[in-house]
Amino acid sequence: MPLNQQHCTSPRELFSVLAAGAILLLVVHGLGRFIYTPLLPYLVADGQIDAAGGAAVATWNYLGYLMGAMVAIRWHRIDQIRVLLPVFMAVHILTSLAQTQLDTVTLISVSRWINGVANGVVFVQAPALILEWLVSRNRAAKSGLVYLGVGVGLLVSSALVTLAADWLSGADRWWPAAVLSIPLAWWGTARLLALDVPVRAEQPEQPTSKPGKLLDRASLPLFLAYAGAGLGYILPMTFLPLLAKLQLPEGHWLIDGSWLIVALVTLPSAWIWNNLGAKIGDHLAIIANFVIQLLGVLAAVLLPGATGIVLCGVLIGSTFLGAVLLTQRIGRALHPHQGPRLSAALVALYGFAQMAGPWLAKQWLGMGGTLESAFWIGVAALAWGLLFVFLVPKPEVWHRQSR
Repeated sequence: MPLNQQHCTSPRELFSVLAAGAILLLVVHGLGRFIYTPLLPYLVADGQIDAAGGAAVATWNYLGYLMGAMVAIRWHRIDQIRVLLPVFMAVHILTSLAQTQLDTVTLISVSRWINGVANGVVFVQAPALILEWLVSRNRAAKSGLVYLGVGVGLLVSSALVTLAADWLSGADRWWPAAVLSIPLAWWGTARLLALDVPVRAEQPEQPTSKPGKLLDRASLPLFLAYAGAGLGYILPMTFLPLLAKLQLPEGHWLIDGSWLIVALVTLPSAWIWNNLGAKIGDHLAIIANFVIQLLGVLAAVLLPGATGIVLCGVLIGSTFLGAVLLTQRIGRALHPHQGPRLSAALVALYGFAQMAGPWLAKQWLGMGGTLESAFWIGVAALAWGLLFVFLVPKPEVWHRQSR
């Protein structure tokens, strides 16, 4: 591709492609996955589900996400993405519509599991397709803007739940997200399938080539830290509004407002951590990130009530995307020739850790524990992660020592 190809890409075209990717992430992540968080206290109040059942449903959804990510990693070529992307967007729409008709925990769990699979596939494949298109036009640095869809999705999900709170109940509460998903999914998918992305033939591996170790003294602490981040953040991202409902008087603005706070602070977070890492170094930035996340979950358990809920929402919402961004960058810096393998392994690990969080909470609640005390699982996970972050070597030091 000629270097001047980037001049053939107009700002309008660039915006529409990035917007299409962001909209698909908004649909599958905001309207598909995380809308469950602000919905949960209402579903509990409606008698459709209880806290333990809510944790079980979340676990199945996160298991689906993990499986979907693995599907996307296995079938990663451009020609495969062009087939799977529209298929799994259709799966998302169908399961979202099915959710409006289901009333038992078992059926809800099955639907949320399948929806999670669709989420995992689209969340990996849509940005991958856009990245290939951007690379062919020397615009790869713009690829991170796609993830703005996650932050906007949190905001939209909060608004939909709040606006419909008084006139919908039970399974009907899923209708706004299901209906809005249809036109957004159609436009975003059609725009990405129209991209002119070259399909490169797979090159046979050389028999003498060795991929090298994925786990070594440098990357193992990073993997262990990332597992702590996934487990630590997912509890408040799943149960914060329900915690607000349990701790605050009925009708308190934070029952809905806690998720709105998370959504608002998430919007600029990727940009902030990207620039902070560039300014002070990714290694120091990720240490700060874990400290802030740990303080956020601690606030929820040490300061029960409005103060703790607000602090938890602000500190977790402003950091979790930064942890993803910084971990991926540090991993690639430690193993620059294993980018795809490393990214795939990190996606799978994060997905597994997220699945484990609600499952552990369900076990704790089943033994008679409270939701408030279940947040200590997140505290322990982030403390674990922070410990191992300190053990991750700086990439430049590691490469100098490895020579």
